[in-house]
Amino acid sequence: MDHLKGNAVAEWVKRYHAASRATMDTCLRPYGLGSTQWYVLWKLANNGPTVQRDFLDLLQVEKATLSQVIGALVQKGFVEQTPASEDQRQRMLTITPAGHRLWKELPDPIELILKHSFDGVGEADMATVVRVLQGATKRLTYRLTQGSK
Repeated sequence: MDHLKGNAVAEWVKRYHAASRATMDTCLRPYGLGSTQWYVLWKLANNGPTVQRDFLDLLQVEKATLSQVIGALVQKGFVEQTPASEDQRQRMLTITPAGHRLWKELPDPIELILKHSFDGVGEADMATVVRVLQGATKRLTYRLTQGSK
C-alpha cells in the first residue's frame, strides 16, 4: 500500500482540498455562509437566474443536500425560489436584492486561498500543476463515464 504514504499525490490533493475548504469556511463564517452556499450565490450573482437542478453537477452534491443548501439561502432571504416557466416542476433560483447586497460585501474566498497557497509559486510551476490535475481529472472522469473496462 505504498500509495497511502504521506508523499503520495492523492494524499496531498486530499489535504489541499481539506485545507482549502476549511479556509473558505473560516472566511465565510462571519457572514453565516458555508462554502456550498457561497458557490450558489456566486453562480446566481455572475450568471443570473438558474434552474435548481443545474447545481447538482456544478456542486457535486446529492439532491437532499442541495435542497438543504437552497432552503437555508431562501430562509435567509438571499435567494428566491419560483417555478420555472418552461417546466413548473423545476425550480428557478434568483438572487434577491438582499443577496446582492451580501454578495458585494463578501470577501472572495477563492482569491484568499490562491493568494496564500500559491504565493511565490512561479507561472511555469502553476502551469504544470494545472496541466497535471486537468489530465488526471479527465482520465478519472472518462473512466467513471465509460465504466471500469
